[in-house]
Amino acid sequence: QVQLVESGGGLVQAGGSLRLSCAASGRTFKNYAMGWFRQAPGKEREFVATISWGGGMRYYADSMKDRFTISRDNAKNTVYLQMNSLKPEDTAAYYCAVGGFGGTPELYNYWGQGTQVTVSS
Repeated sequence: QVQLVESGGGLVQAGGSLRLSCAASGRTFKNYAMGWFRQAPGKEREFVATISWGGGMRYYADSMKDRFTISRDNAKNTVYLQMNSLKPEDTAAYYCAVGGFGGTPELYNYWGQGTQVTVSS
């Protein structure tokens, strides 16, 4: 059974940093893109970033491309999201996903349970 487990969320002050991890198990994902989305209470799920299977292509939401960095380690079946200069509006549950390369949730077949990021002002 495919499982994606996020970790690294927590409470941080504005301007701080967090590094999220997402470990995949159950199969190898080295031939698939991996992505991060987020969802704040009362809002729709929002694209954050995605990375191609080899790591050579990365695509970010405009509001995050200067502050967030996505990376992956295929040997560990893990994708990372380094988040710097965090703002209160970054507060959300962050989800990793595996599937196609792009910014729409429909491209992704497998999802994690999410990790909460809370940024205080």
